[in-house]
Amino acid sequence: MRKNDPKIVVVGGVAGGASTAARARRLNEHSEVIIMERGPHVSFSNCCLPFHLSKMIPDSDNLVLMHPKEFADSYKIEARVNNEVLSIDRENKSVTVKNLESGESYVEEYDKLVLSPGAFAIMPQSIKGIDGENVFKLKNVVDVKAIQDFIDKHDVQEVAVVGGGYIGLEVVENLVEAGKTVHLVEKERQVLRTLDYDMVQGVHKELHDHGVKMHLGAAVTEIYEDKVVLDTGEDVPCQLVVMAIGVRPEVKLAEEAGLEIGETGGIKVNQHYQTSDPDIYAVGDAIEVHHRLTGKKTLLPLAGPAQRQARAAADHIFGKQHNNNGVIGSSSIHLFDLNIAATGLNAGDCERNGIDYDFVLVIPGDKVGLMPGVAPLFFKLIYEYPTGRLLGAQAYGHGEAEKRIDVIATLISMGGTLEDLKELELCYSPHYGTAKDVVNHAALVGLNLLYGQFRQVGIDQVRPLVEEDACIIDVREKHEWDRGHIKNAINIPMSEFRQRLDEIPKDRPVYLHCRSSQRSYNVIMALQGLGFDNLYNIAGSYLGLSVHEYFLDQTTDRECILTEYNFN
Repeated sequence: MRKNDPKIVVVGGVAGGASTAARARRLNEHSEVIIMERGPHVSFSNCCLPFHLSKMIPDSDNLVLMHPKEFADSYKIEARVNNEVLSIDRENKSVTVKNLESGESYVEEYDKLVLSPGAFAIMPQSIKGIDGENVFKLKNVVDVKAIQDFIDKHDVQEVAVVGGGYIGLEVVENLVEAGKTVHLVEKERQVLRTLDYDMVQGVHKELHDHGVKMHLGAAVTEIYEDKVVLDTGEDVPCQLVVMAIGVRPEVKLAEEAGLEIGETGGIKVNQHYQTSDPDIYAVGDAIEVHHRLTGKKTLLPLAGPAQRQARAAADHIFGKQHNNNGVIGSSSIHLFDLNIAATGLNAGDCERNGIDYDFVLVIPGDKVGLMPGVAPLFFKLIYEYPTGRLLGAQAYGHGEAEKRIDVIATLISMGGTLEDLKELELCYSPHYGTAKDVVNHAALVGLNLLYGQFRQVGIDQVRPLVEEDACIIDVREKHEWDRGHIKNAINIPMSEFRQRLDEIPKDRPVYLHCRSSQRSYNVIMALQGLGFDNLYNIAGSYLGLSVHEYFLDQTTDRECILTEYNFN
């Protein structure tokens, strides 16, 4: 190391810490770079951990991406595993480290310190039995090996997964694939809070169809060897419990060193990821970040942002500038036969932040209808009213939902609007989509709504309309109507409505639908041209309504408002 080359100590590995160290080495061959990792693995694929439970990844050792020797040989980085940083001495620019194998402690000096401690899994001590030997979290390779070893040793057949976020759902999927009976317990009334309630019902249906026993709106209060007890009074049989209710930033080290903690509970950093001490940086799950759409601070424990933060921090250490645009929150998950993705704000986020918005829900095919395997792609677009600025999107289906969400994420990052999305030129092949891609289609619908060409109601508003005996007109053809329809609705097919205008009232609101809202939109435009001004399109129509109502009908004693479901 040359005299003016900074010595860099990184606390924590994986996406944030290891990426910072590697970038620092690329920028300077002479600096001493040390990673302190308290666990046995400095670099592993935490996002792939659940897939070992189904043996999609057969050997847990495959989850380890790089060993200390590889860091030393390839990057000239010293990676010290099983070394825990206990404290930071900011005045003397040093850290006290404990070697967990020998039990000895030592002091390591630094010029620049990078904190990447991550986040810890929430394990509420208020739950009786939370420390039982059959209760696990899933944060690293050691955890997943422990879960699998327990399953094998005790021949576990029934599991309770607590928490319906991404990790929880991936654990659920892989345990089902491994042949286990799985109970999913979630204290909210839905899984995946990145999705709005009207969109998440498709995910609930997928879980239900694959035999997952869901306990929504319920929390675990007690854990025993053979069951968990819910606050609803229900006993859920299981021999193994996986806790996946969320994470909290690991800030103890920073807090004890007197570094500023932000309003969200994460380490406060500036645009260069410097903490309140300019010689100490922080990246990854432990920090709070700026949300570019709400303008507020938030937590975003995702690998992609952590890697970008790591690069920016290393760049700044060596005098390179970084344009910090904040985050929007883009994520995806594959769940059984569904691809699910979301970006930006959902409707609930907009309401909580006082943002005026409107939405589009379209359900086109994920490829040209003549192609084998075509399936519906559910796509919801959120935009700001009255500017048309794109705020977020959610999608799920058998097709490439994540591709469409990536398009929206890109436009959001560039300040894009419905007009920009309408004109966006994308790749097309009958195998992958339609000539008017779903995102272009959504933009056209959004512009029609924004400019007042027609009005709509969401599928979550249909049940109250049925209960109020509102006028609902189904414009599908009779053979479609016969296969299932909304109770109390009137069937006036698109091919007949011009001859049956006298059956459509003008003195009360009229709500029209078809299979996916396209034909009903065409009928509305024609009727408006004929003097009707009391018309509303049901966004999502019968297909969306079938998915929305199905799970709720199966799991509650409420009266079904459909004569049959139609999922195609």
